Amino acid sequence: MIGSGPAESGSIPPLGGSRRSRLLPAPQDRRGLLIAVVSSVVVFGVIGYVIATSPGWPRFRDSFFSAEVFAESWPRIARAFWVNVRLFLSAEVLVLILALVLAVLRSLPGAVMFPVRLLATAYVDLFRALPGILVISVLGFGIPALRIEWLPTDEFFWALVALTLLYSAYVSEVYRAGINSIHPSQVAAARSLGLSQLQAMRFVVIPQAVRRVIPPLLNDFIGLQKDTALVSILGVVEIFRAAQIRQAATFNSTPYVITAVIFVLLTVPMARFVDWLVARDQRRASAAAR
Repeated sequence: MIGSGPAESGSIPPLGGSRRSRLLPAPQDRRGLLIAVVSSVVVFGVIGYVIATSPGWPRFRDSFFSAEVFAESWPRIARAFWVNVRLFLSAEVLVLILALVLAVLRSLPGAVMFPVRLLATAYVDLFRALPGILVISVLGFGIPALRIEWLPTDEFFWALVALTLLYSAYVSEVYRAGINSIHPSQVAAARSLGLSQLQAMRFVVIPQAVRRVIPPLLNDFIGLQKDTALVSILGVVEIFRAAQIRQAATFNSTPYVITAVIFVLLTVPMARFVDWLVARDQRRASAAAR
């Protein structure tokens, strides 16, 4: 019967509902949100109480949360962070290029390309298996020790090379996943129009693949931004090394807290931006599927 349709039963909200009712969450959702907020406040309040009433809290507070040391050390450590920014931006450009080349080489079909695919695969497997701090140490200390005249000995240069080699291996797999997600019929259609295999890859596959993998690429670059602190073992005076110097000068660990605060201030907005991109892609995919 007409009167027993879904609109009357309440499964579909009426189109004439107020704008306020559409914007505000449902009562059960508001109740769940309130419970989540209250439980979070209680849990963190208990944790804070346990820490603040512990016997070692006064000494811990003076060692890690000294306002005087924080104010004195912040400008010096913040200036050193620009070394991390330079290193991160330079490595990001190189990683994007090298990783894309590796992904394309691993995706080339045909028996004649087997040696190329094998070399690219060996490169990716090697640098994904090695710890980052080991690669940085070997390149930063080992290569200058060879005393080859035409090779640079600058610590920043070898830190950049090490991070590029490491992250190009990870990012190439992200690119390759995007390339493999493109249906082979698109390559076949491009070939039928007279494009070569490389032209089909350049003009058809890669533009679509890159758009699909932007969120996971940004996740890898968040990791790259944090791993710039590893180059401090080479003597590069970046943010973590500057914090170590200030800690040794003041006999106080507050500079490490400053380092953590700066990384959080940079990383959290990047993570939320990645979440926004993922949500946008999901909305586009669901809209296209309708």
